[in-house]
Amino acid sequence: MFDSVEKVEQSLAEQGYICDAKIATVVFLASKLEKPVLVEGPAGVGKTELAKVVAAATDRNMIRLQCYEGLDEAKALYEWEYSKQLLYTQILKEHFTQLMGGAKTVRAAAEAVAQEDSVFFSDNFIVPRPLLNAIRTEEPTLLLVDEVDKSNPEFEAFLLEVLSDFQVTVPELGTLEAVQRPLVFLTSNNAREMSDALKRRCLHLYIDYPSAALETRILETKVPEAGKQLVEDVVQMMHKLRQLDLKKTPSISETLDWARALLALNANELDEELVNATFNVILKYEGDVRKAQSELSKLLEKKAGEAAAAEPVPAPAAAKRGALH
Repeated sequence: MFDSVEKVEQSLAEQGYICDAKIATVVFLASKLEKPVLVEGPAGVGKTELAKVVAAATDRNMIRLQCYEGLDEAKALYEWEYSKQLLYTQILKEHFTQLMGGAKTVRAAAEAVAQEDSVFFSDNFIVPRPLLNAIRTEEPTLLLVDEVDKSNPEFEAFLLEVLSDFQVTVPELGTLEAVQRPLVFLTSNNAREMSDALKRRCLHLYIDYPSAALETRILETKVPEAGKQLVEDVVQMMHKLRQLDLKKTPSISETLDWARALLALNANELDEELVNATFNVILKYEGDVRKAQSELSKLLEKKAGEAAAAEPVPAPAAAKRGALH
């Protein structure tokens, strides 16, 4: 699969995912130790994308279980196809009549029918859901349990059997062990704290907002048509915004959206008018927009003061400069 941490970085980069050594090391260890990975961090930093590119880099089918409040075993593991069972009962009604024909008591008739339970509680009537699919597939698989923090603690406890032994128990069929152990990634946006029992079974990876250097590399890879000056301006502005007390801090996904929006407006660099016009691409609350506009004004005043101190002699009128220059 992967023979080194460097190979992980290279393979993920080939899939368009730029990561640092910390992420590559956890992915490498997960593949070697066959341990699940719990990936935590703010929304939009690339947690789900990491699972997708690891699946692609290792040539595995990805099975995704999207978690939400109220998710239960039936929706995650399997469901019985009761309508099909009822149809089979109607079709085989004559056979059951014959089967019970020799019974002299109700108990005897019930026991005769019970001997045929395996006919109706078998694979023929099971509708597999993501967890059961991941356990029973014979193909190399990656199981993504996305936003596990949105599920209830009861469902989290149910997951422990899967993560510990890669098996599930179906009361009517018994314990089903994995044909081939899948790679497992769980993601969390920290909506609630995960239990110690879950964390103990997983390798832990926290993905934070990227450094300026890493974000620049990501932007150059994902939006190669963006010029050097625009990339520099966008990354600098995003890092200043993340220092503010915002209700929803913009992440790398918003960085990419903003860069693409600016390119659509034929921008080569940032200026105050353009930034104010496109803040709604990266900021999702009006209060956050106002805070960002105030920060932008302070930044421009500071830049103007520095420029005035450096150039005491009045200079000829120049063309409009970028917001960060």
